[in-house]
Amino acid sequence: MSNIKKYLVLGTNAKTLFNFRGKLLKCFIDKDVDVVVASSVPDNESLRSITKLGVVYKSIHLKRNNLNLMDDLKTLFSLLNLLRSERPHLILAYGVKLVVWGGISARLTNVPFFALITGLGFTFHGDSFKRKFLTKLVTFLYKIALKNSKAVIFQNKDNRNIFIEKGIVPRSKMHVVNGSGVDIKKYSVMEFPEAHVSFLCISRLLGEKGLREYAAAARLVKDKFPDVKFDLVGSEDSSPDAISLEEVSRWSDYVNYKGSTNNVRPHIEECHVYVLPSYHEGLPRSTLEAMSMGRPILTTNAVGCKETVEEGVNGFMVPVGSTIKLAEKMIWYIENKDKIQSMGEESRSIVENKFDVHKVNKEMLRILGVE
Repeated sequence: MSNIKKYLVLGTNAKTLFNFRGKLLKCFIDKDVDVVVASSVPDNESLRSITKLGVVYKSIHLKRNNLNLMDDLKTLFSLLNLLRSERPHLILAYGVKLVVWGGISARLTNVPFFALITGLGFTFHGDSFKRKFLTKLVTFLYKIALKNSKAVIFQNKDNRNIFIEKGIVPRSKMHVVNGSGVDIKKYSVMEFPEAHVSFLCISRLLGEKGLREYAAAARLVKDKFPDVKFDLVGSEDSSPDAISLEEVSRWSDYVNYKGSTNNVRPHIEECHVYVLPSYHEGLPRSTLEAMSMGRPILTTNAVGCKETVEEGVNGFMVPVGSTIKLAEKMIWYIENKDKIQSMGEESRSIVENKFDVHKVNKEMLRILGVE
């Protein structure tokens, strides 16, 4: 019988498994661990990318944003079948559905389970009846799924504190790491373009990413500074909070929508300032990538976003939902273009000190008990 350990990593899709966890998967492989990753049916390009790492990819039934009991039960049974066939020694899961159903599957099959909470997302924010109901439901499911978990890993202290407040898991099981980390060699510092100041936002097309505020602020700023550019890069989404392409097209007089991409670096290279007006995050990877490439930041004082900014040093924070304050800080950057270079250098320094993927993964390995 083989003594080689097998780890199972459950992720929201093949693309994020490769982009956000690829370095961690490689760490496992370097420790002579067999690695199986599982998610929904992948596109061919993402499948090629992730299997090149040396992992085995397994497709499971997963509809990330679909609130349907039958679909969720199919996900549970799909995971149970996967665990019985693969018999992993350890499971690491991220994404609400995979943490919940992966955790329950792990309890039923007695497999050590680790949860990575990359953000609390749509469910834990808002005051509508639907949001409150979802919060109670997901809190209940988290308690069941994480009862026997070995550890629950967060990307910011605010999300951890919500779990403490709701009594989801004991504090002794909780850990906080600095996001997913960023490859500082891949996202190296790039020179700024010579043109007029250019702003960039990279995000899935979701309302709670602050994209409507970004567009509204761009409109205000363009009235005063017509040569300034505002770019938006990101894919459509199936969330209830999704913004349609039709709505995005109505912003075309003041926002340049560039579609989705598998390579954000050329877009970051073309900008002077990176903007993310999100309502909440775990710890935004796109912001860290922009910081690593030497770009100053304009974001909100929201959970997860505020961890990326030292106010007035590498960027600014504005209140969530404030178009006016967002526009004011955009204008500050335009009128103080000579400060952009030094603030970008501070961004890079912060990433090197706190968010280097090798430092983050070293902490992840410690929590997971990987020798």
